[in-house]
Amino acid sequence: MASWGAVARLAPALRVAAAAANAARTGEFAAAASTTSQQRRWGSSGRSGLTSKMVADFRSDTVTQPTTDMRVKMGAAEVGDDVYGEDETVVALEKRAAAVLGKEAALFVASGTMANLIACGVHCGRGEELICGDRSHIYFWEAGGPSVLMGISMRTVRNKADGSMCLDELADAFRADDFHCANTKLVCLENTHNVCGGRLLDMDFARKACALAAKHGCATHLDGARLANAAVAQRTTMQALSQPFDTINLCLSKGLGAPIGSVLAGPGTFIEQAKRMRKLVGGGWRQAGVIAAAGLHALDNHVERMQEDHDHARMLASEVARLPYVQIDTASVETNIVNFNLTEAWGGNVRDLAALLQPHGVLLGSAQMETSREVRLVTHLNVSRAHVEYALEHLRAALSKPLR
Repeated sequence: MASWGAVARLAPALRVAAAAANAARTGEFAAAASTTSQQRRWGSSGRSGLTSKMVADFRSDTVTQPTTDMRVKMGAAEVGDDVYGEDETVVALEKRAAAVLGKEAALFVASGTMANLIACGVHCGRGEELICGDRSHIYFWEAGGPSVLMGISMRTVRNKADGSMCLDELADAFRADDFHCANTKLVCLENTHNVCGGRLLDMDFARKACALAAKHGCATHLDGARLANAAVAQRTTMQALSQPFDTINLCLSKGLGAPIGSVLAGPGTFIEQAKRMRKLVGGGWRQAGVIAAAGLHALDNHVERMQEDHDHARMLASEVARLPYVQIDTASVETNIVNFNLTEAWGGNVRDLAALLQPHGVLLGSAQMETSREVRLVTHLNVSRAHVEYALEHLRAALSKPLR
């Protein structure tokens, strides 16, 4: 049997081998692992068949790298044990987030999914029910967490193309006071709406939906993962967009560009319960100030610059609309997400298009599944106009003729 020392000496090689095997299985490569946020370029050796040094990563706004200034703030952060409430940087972030969102208190958590899970778990007891959109992130992309971990039933209402709902259909989704039925306790909305293409939540609808929930004795939660994008696009504040809702999740690691974390905001009593729920799901922080500092820097420096991301998305959309074998509604591109469909005549799906573009360093994703024909491009902090032009050049080549 090999000694532990021998195993330890082999560990780096084993990690490299495991990473290579994973890359081979998924057919993906991670620009963020070996590039700087300023250049986004590969070394001369290339990787995974890459033939170009330029990398234009449009898969998500979660792929951003911390800026140099952000890294300086992270390195200089004052830290303490946050479980004891002694990390001053975390405390500062939570106070700042509460003020930005117009709520009494806030809680720093590891991810948007965790923030939404905790909110659902505090608002609803086991065996109770929440209402959300049938294309919502909570229902579609969070592994069924409210049901699996919190015992909450999720009842869906059809999302319109802009991410809102028909108010009559929402009204019909509230359960009657009948012991045969789960008690409805929560309504969840989303702004901007991810699957619907970064669409802005209509605030007249939001206020009416929140009033309807209150009429039925239900709380409201906003999945505002990209709420900063919404505020910039609508030339308003995150506080104004949060006002109708009881609780809000704001993600720091999407368009805001922090490497990790979200904040959950709401009433003080709610946040005290949320702390217990965070502990329950393994989310207690220790010296988390090093990452809270990134969130503070993002809130102070990365909000207004999101307009650049929106401009780049509109540029992408207008040029993609000129391509053959594409269907796109350019008017629906309101923030930093561009969704378009490949026509059946092209003969392929998202996976096929991604395979053509990947060797040139252009990465894209899908709003649904990679076997669908719905392509998603997301602009962000590390996408410049040059990246957009480069991606369009290779999209034009890939879609110049039928695949099959």
